[in-house]
Amino acid sequence: MTQRFIQGFRAVAEATALSRPQVLSAYPITPQTGIVEELAQMVADGTLKAEFVNVESEHSAASVVLGASATGVRVYTATTSQGLLLMNEVLYNIAGMRLPVVLTCVNRAVSAPINIWNDQQDSISVRDAGILQLYAENNQEGVDLLIQAYRIAEDHRILLPVMVCMDGYILPHAYEPVDIPSQEAVDSFLPAYDPLYRLDPDNPVSMGALAEPDKYLETRYMIHKAMESALKLIPQVAAQFQATFGRATGGLVESYRMEDAEVALVTMGSLAATLKETADELRAEGRKVGVVRLIAYRPFPAQELRRTLGKARRALVLEKAISLGSEGPLALEVKAAFHGLSPAPAIASCVAGLGGRDIPVETIKRLASQPSLASPEFVDLRADVELEGVER
Repeated sequence: MTQRFIQGFRAVAEATALSRPQVLSAYPITPQTGIVEELAQMVADGTLKAEFVNVESEHSAASVVLGASATGVRVYTATTSQGLLLMNEVLYNIAGMRLPVVLTCVNRAVSAPINIWNDQQDSISVRDAGILQLYAENNQEGVDLLIQAYRIAEDHRILLPVMVCMDGYILPHAYEPVDIPSQEAVDSFLPAYDPLYRLDPDNPVSMGALAEPDKYLETRYMIHKAMESALKLIPQVAAQFQATFGRATGGLVESYRMEDAEVALVTMGSLAATLKETADELRAEGRKVGVVRLIAYRPFPAQELRRTLGKARRALVLEKAISLGSEGPLALEVKAAFHGLSPAPAIASCVAGLGGRDIPVETIKRLASQPSLASPEFVDLRADVELEGVER
């Protein structure tokens, strides 16, 4: 294992190459492009023995990896924002055909208006496609979760696509010290892909066939049960990863200073680093504040979340997404996890950082100090915003 001071997108590309994919396909879109540029260069240089398929859109890229995965080979793609939404139709097909495709979503705001900065509205928008979603806090996790994603996706009890989400620019364009594992270590952790079934002229099978009403519901049920199985598998894979690489990464939920916390700050992705800093400062002021970070959003770890949050009196869910006309999607699910339970924390929905808006520590401290919040609370909405005839 070698620690290097490296940009996130280069680290992810190297982790992908170490996972030995045989087919890659992607379409360039900011801020994801660096990952697949690096992989294309590796293929061109002969250092990665794989087929890189250039395509005219993200829909086509997803279709290529669908077809390649159906033939029984390991595949990879990456995208963001509008590109992910263009893939959405194919993502449903990939999941419905039980194909273990792995992709990186470099999270970016969705247009219009055009915005190339970070929030998580893109990946949240495809949460119901049947694809597992894991969120990285830093570039090391972006590397580690990607390698784990193949173990999870290809497990015969799962056989579903896995998306590793990384906050755009904040992670992939940042330089950080990252431990890049050796090929030998990755090979010992990640065996060659052994498909349960594949397209083979000598052993014909049907994939994605017509399902009439007496069969379609069963397919959704089986995907749901596979997601439930992933709730048990994800921590097991994380433990195996730690045993191999000596580094604790992955799992379902991470807690920080939650042992006696009265207020919990709940989030996903890179924002957790800011929340941890905030918790440290509030602790120094005598406030019992902790942080709960969801690593897995799909499947949703409700039981683990209840265990982690159960003793807190208040939970502020700070998320970079909004279900327009309702509130933060993560907050809705956190509330559902505690519905009907007593005692349960008072849960507030805080929508923050949309379109790359900064989220200062002082703002979070102010939210943590307020006894109650509106639902949803739009964090740092400029006071000078006046829309005639529209209530702010």
